[in-house]
Amino acid sequence: MQGRAVLLPPKTRASRRVIPLPEVVVTALRDHTKKQEDEKLAAGETWDDSGFVFTTRRGAAMSPYTLGKYWRDLRDTAGLETLRFHDLRHTAVLLLLALGVPPHVVREIAGHSDIKVTMTVYAHGSLNEKRLALSRLGSALTRMADEA
Repeated sequence: MQGRAVLLPPKTRASRRVIPLPEVVVTALRDHTKKQEDEKLAAGETWDDSGFVFTTRRGAAMSPYTLGKYWRDLRDTAGLETLRFHDLRHTAVLLLLALGVPPHVVREIAGHSDIKVTMTVYAHGSLNEKRLALSRLGSALTRMADEA
């Protein structure tokens, strides 16, 4: 290894899973494939058919350094200077939970072996969620008091 990226099998059986993609992602990947086909034609015989989705302009595996550079450029342009690439995973899980996706489904998408990871690490109640929950409790208690 010695400072080089290596391709290894997934850490756990849960890491190897099928994830249906939202249409916006499918569209972006199809557009990327078209661009990559143009790069393949331009590269001709120098194309390295690495089998990766995101590659260099010659088809080789992209180094983690290069991916990091691309991410930093995008992040800085968007004004998100403190967001790490790995934080995108955290954000996706938080958004799924905030959208009301059941935790067991989020756990399967994220590949967590235990739902405790999903709920302990990622499930942070927002102030609005807490306000709504306590408002519901207050309404229920008021209804019960009125019925008594």
